[in-house]
Amino acid sequence: MTAYREKPHTGLKLEIEGNVAVVTLTNPPANTWTVDSLAALRDLVTGLNADRDVYALVITGEGEKFFSAGADLKQFADGDKGVARVAARRFGEAFETLSAFRGVSIAAINGYAMGGGLECALACDLRIAEEHAQLALPEATVGLLPCGGGSQNLPRVVGEGWAKRMILLGERVDAATALRIGLVEEVVGKGEAKARAIQWAQQAGKQSPTSIAVCKALVQATRTQSHATALVSEREAFVDLFDTADQKEGVSAFLERRAAQWMNA
Repeated sequence: MTAYREKPHTGLKLEIEGNVAVVTLTNPPANTWTVDSLAALRDLVTGLNADRDVYALVITGEGEKFFSAGADLKQFADGDKGVARVAARRFGEAFETLSAFRGVSIAAINGYAMGGGLECALACDLRIAEEHAQLALPEATVGLLPCGGGSQNLPRVVGEGWAKRMILLGERVDAATALRIGLVEEVVGKGEAKARAIQWAQQAGKQSPTSIAVCKALVQATRTQSHATALVSEREAFVDLFDTADQKEGVSAFLERRAAQWMNA
């Protein structure tokens, strides 16, 4: 189950701290994505998802300047549509797998998050930005478009108006603006995002991981399901939790006034 921890992950570094996985993007100088590193993220998150000892995931960038500058544009210099198709598929696979991670995922944005870098952060549940961070989806500036979910996920987070400003006008936002428009949930000082994200992840670890997985799925279902359908799903999921060991442990711990010992089962 944990064999994935020992494997190399192209462009990524994995650390496990208790029940928290920390993934660092490591492709200097700007932590750009390649088809290989995107495949590595897809496979790594798949491994984390199967590891019942991991409750939360933090993603950050190596260094002080870049979270990720997005795709390595050199791969598109020849105008090869086959290369473009593979890259688009890898972006989709990587970030959709990240979005479907059963636990809480937190982007610790430690600098520039551009293009595919911002799309990676948008695939996470929560985002913390350092005060010097800059965020943008500038693909149209080079004749492309955000193909890692950006055109769909950004308007869901900030609304259609700001999404159009960022995508159609190529507008870059700083950390303070990102906080104001709801693109990030918190702004911290330089060098503090990773530690703060780990604090949030540990806070999530106090919750039942089985409950978290179901709650996250229900929240994300609002993107596609009707309100009436989702309400039925919510009630059914509530009853289904009574089949889990964590439900029994959680109620017992509350009544006995002690900290719950989760089994993620």
